[in-house]
Amino acid sequence: MLETQSLTIRFGGHVAVNAVSCRYEAGTLTAIVGPNGAGKTTYFNLISGQLRASEGSVHLNGKDLTALSAPARMHAGLGRAFQLTQLFPRLTVHENVRLALQSRQQGMSWRQIRFWRTWDDDRALLQRADALLERTRLSARRNQAAADLPHGDQRKLEIAMLIALDPQVFMFDEPTAGMSVDDVPVVLELIREIKNDPSKTILLVEHKMDVVRELADRIVVLHNGQLMADGDPATVIASPIVQQAYLGVSPSEKAA
Repeated sequence: MLETQSLTIRFGGHVAVNAVSCRYEAGTLTAIVGPNGAGKTTYFNLISGQLRASEGSVHLNGKDLTALSAPARMHAGLGRAFQLTQLFPRLTVHENVRLALQSRQQGMSWRQIRFWRTWDDDRALLQRADALLERTRLSARRNQAAADLPHGDQRKLEIAMLIALDPQVFMFDEPTAGMSVDDVPVVLELIREIKNDPSKTILLVEHKMDVVRELADRIVVLHNGQLMADGDPATVIASPIVQQAYLGVSPSEKAA
């Protein structure tokens, strides 16, 4: 479904992502891991369009997205959740989800939507928004401003908005970062629900190896911007070069 071909970006003399080629199939969850500074989030930014590649390309269902903006890639089917939440802080929880649903229905960017005009006449969208809040355990905060939510609930709201957009590819960048112990299982369950849909592809950047082991069908390892390893979780995690680069375990330490 999704493919990157020799994807590369340079910042001056520094190559942050270096010729990364990968294919991601529908019905799979791929964890993208690596040490800090490995290029994981930069790779995500290249795929979703926050950064323009110096070289290489991004394809979705055979269509070249490389020249498209981030909003255009979203409407093409790439959905992205960020390390730092991207919400409309002064709108309520329900209004944030409604806005995402209307954007998906009308095929518009956020700025083009005539947000306040249509809601009283569209009960189906209102009901879908309510259902998403129930699904993400946010119904009790329906009328609260997004800016006033605890961090964990802001992350859940961002995922609710991402689900509302119904992309073909879901991209999660450390979705459990900074969350309380009580909130983490809710987010992981939402990702499992998405994973159960064989038409969806999930990319997950995550530092917590227990989460990676539980959810991933495949692990891609980046190191210094390059693709170091790619395969099933057991094989990749057991690889000496991966343990040394990512886990800080040298071959001699493992033998000891």
